Amino acid sequence: MKSKGKFPDLHTPIVMGILNITPDSFYDGGRYQAEQHYAIRTEKMIADGAAIIDIGGASSRPGAKEISAEDEWHRIHPVIQSMRSAHRDICISVDTCHASVAEKCLEAGADMINDISGGTFDPDMARVIGSHKVPYVMMHIQGKPGNMQTGPKYDDVVEDIAAFFESQINNFMKHGASQLILDPGFGFGKTLKHNYTLLNRLDRFTAFGYPILVGLSRKSMINKVLDINPEDAINGTTVLNTIALLRGAGILRVHDVREAVEAIKLVENLKQG
Repeated sequence: MKSKGKFPDLHTPIVMGILNITPDSFYDGGRYQAEQHYAIRTEKMIADGAAIIDIGGASSRPGAKEISAEDEWHRIHPVIQSMRSAHRDICISVDTCHASVAEKCLEAGADMINDISGGTFDPDMARVIGSHKVPYVMMHIQGKPGNMQTGPKYDDVVEDIAAFFESQINNFMKHGASQLILDPGFGFGKTLKHNYTLLNRLDRFTAFGYPILVGLSRKSMINKVLDINPEDAINGTTVLNTIALLRGAGILRVHDVREAVEAIKLVENLKQG
C-alpha cells in the first residue's frame, strides 16, 4: 500500500496516533489547538512509535455539532504545513468526511484520508480518493454524530456492516480507489453489545482482503463496563487492543502510542512462539 508520501509497511500491525485539534473531542478536546502544543504532541507520538499521525479538525463524539467544511479546513491546513515541514517522512492522515477538505489536504501534503462516514456523507469522496490514488480509511457509522447513539439497531451488526463494506468497496473501486482500509466504527451508532459483538467477530472483515483499523482508545465501551472515566481507561484500551490484534487488526488508532506499540510487539512475539 502506497501514498503520495510515506506509507508504512503493513507486514506487521502499526499505530496511528490521534491528533485532535478540536475544542470539543471527548477525551482531548482543546489540548492541542496551539501550534506549540500540537507540535510537542506530534513529536512525542513519533518518538513513541506512531507510524501515522491522524489530524482531526471536527469532533465526532456522540452529540457533536457539525462544523462547516471551510472551518474544518482552516483548522487543519496550518497543522499539515507545520507537520510536513518538520517531519517529511511521517505519514499524515486527515480525519474528514468532506470531499472538498480531503482534496485540499491531499494537495497540501497529507498522505491519506480517514472518513468516519465511509464515503456516505459526501458522495464526491470516492472520486477524490480515486483521482489522488491514496490510502483511505472507510469507516462504518449508523446515523450522524449528533444522533448516532439514539437507539441504533441492526439485524446482525457484523453482517450488516459487512454488506456496507461490500457496497462501498465496489463504489470506490469504480472510481479507481484501491488502497482501502476498513474500520467497523466502534461506538459510532452501536450499543455496548454491538461493540463487543464486533470485537469478538472482527476477523469476519479480513475476508475482504484489506487492512482492518480499529479505534477503541478510551471509548465508552471500556468506561461503561469498568465504571470509569476516559482518563482512567488506558489499561482497558490496551486489553481491547490486544484482543483486536489477535482477531486480525492491522492498525490501532490510539491516544496512547507507546502502550499500543508495546501491545503489538507482545502479540507479534506470541504469534511467533
